[in-house]
Amino acid sequence: MTSARFSVSARGQFCFPASVRFLEGFAPAADPTTPEGALRLAFCVEGGWESVAVSIEEAEGGGAVAVRWAGHADGARVREQVARMLSLDVDGTGFASLGAADPVVGRLQRHFAGLRPVGFWSPYEAGVWALLSHRVRMGQALSVKAALTERLGEEVDLDGVPLRAFPSPRALASLDSFPGLPAVKLERLRALGAAAAEGALDGARLRGMEVDEALAELMTLPGLGPFSAGLILVRGASHPDVFPTAEPRLHAAMRGAYGRPEASVEHLATIAEDWRPYRSWVSVLFRAAAGGPPELLAPPAS
Repeated sequence: MTSARFSVSARGQFCFPASVRFLEGFAPAADPTTPEGALRLAFCVEGGWESVAVSIEEAEGGGAVAVRWAGHADGARVREQVARMLSLDVDGTGFASLGAADPVVGRLQRHFAGLRPVGFWSPYEAGVWALLSHRVRMGQALSVKAALTERLGEEVDLDGVPLRAFPSPRALASLDSFPGLPAVKLERLRALGAAAAEGALDGARLRGMEVDEALAELMTLPGLGPFSAGLILVRGASHPDVFPTAEPRLHAAMRGAYGRPEASVEHLATIAEDWRPYRSWVSVLFRAAAGGPPELLAPPAS
């Protein structure tokens, strides 16, 4: 088993504690074993789908993370996946200028200083969550996900702490039955696992496609509609420049913040054009603000 270290530096503003707080509030990807001020998680590495465990902490001086990992995987792929999950593979040096031009965005940037989107470990795991959580309570979906991890996931030891990764695509593709999963969801999970095992859900591949093309291809998988496809591309592949057109909560937040209560989704998409090439990043700030102080999304003064 390999045990190694590496660091990833941010280009542009980045606050790792903000990432930790964000992930702690994102139940589908959070882990109860995560110690304060750090992330300690396990996941399958795209390509060979080997399980690894990682511990991520803020590097001395800030603006970077220090990572320790263990497992049987290509270290370059582990680094790539960690950087993508934390949105550190994107040059964010131009992000601040959006806030200078748009007071609404600037207000969100100041409140969530240094926050970059934090996603699932892979588009595959994001897709699994989309299927598990469809038309059920979050608590129920989380319970099934945890049970799948416990029964089928591989355990990896990091610093004497055993961590268990979510099952690989091949394990999911061969799943015949599982408590709490109806036949239709099992069929859809098997199809998703098979597609991921063949490379169709690799993050780099999805990021390299045109957005509309990637979304359309994802929606050919059983059970994935516009919302789920957007989740996979934005929160799984960590694409930095997508405006979600199937997220009512985001649209409601924008309507309030910009003082345009009747704005159509098409009009909101036009507003978001000014957020390029960070439309996903700004969208995440709006989602985070939806649970924060009301003044963050207050309409502009008349």
